[in-house]
Amino acid sequence: MFNGLIEGLGEVAELKVIPAGFRICVATSLAAELALGESIAVNGVCLTVIHTDGEAFHAEISPETARVTGLGELQRGWVVNLERSMRADTRVGGHFVQGHVDATGRIEEIRHEAEFHWVTMTFPSALAPYLVRKGSVAVDGISLTVAGLSDTRLDVQIVPFTWDHTNLCKATAGTVVNLECDIIGKYVVRAMEVGEFGAVNPRGPSAEEHNG
Repeated sequence: MFNGLIEGLGEVAELKVIPAGFRICVATSLAAELALGESIAVNGVCLTVIHTDGEAFHAEISPETARVTGLGELQRGWVVNLERSMRADTRVGGHFVQGHVDATGRIEEIRHEAEFHWVTMTFPSALAPYLVRKGSVAVDGISLTVAGLSDTRLDVQIVPFTWDHTNLCKATAGTVVNLECDIIGKYVVRAMEVGEFGAVNPRGPSAEEHNG
């Protein structure tokens, strides 16, 4: 579990094809603090550290993860957002982020307003039920507030600190981003679906049902 507050940036030092998918090597100052088996979000995708030498860490990306996220498009030298898993005793400054990307979006426009930046991006229509104005969305792992919303587009406003300390400052029109909707919204939508179709007995099976 993460909270969408980027701890640091990393640079893709290597992306290697292996039989199980891909192996990525990310150079970052956070590598010295990582342990084997630890979870780390790379552009909002939860990966497992399989090796670290203090200057970089390695993780494996399955073919499915590469297909449904933007990690499959990474190239050597690209900058990625990094966040270690959230501690139970820490403040939640963003929102609950699982590191399970729902879909990718594409940046359509970046415009400046004083010291701030507005970013407009498209998203698949299947995500529409999980997005609301003033709600939360993780974009490449960054916890952001939905400031504008239509059927397949959303706007976010980026404050100067976030712009300077994440990879959004390197984004351009056409950049692919990972999107993860708020988990609370997903449960609400699912509960409404289940309630409408009567798929689940919320009290559990009765003794007769349990014993057939």
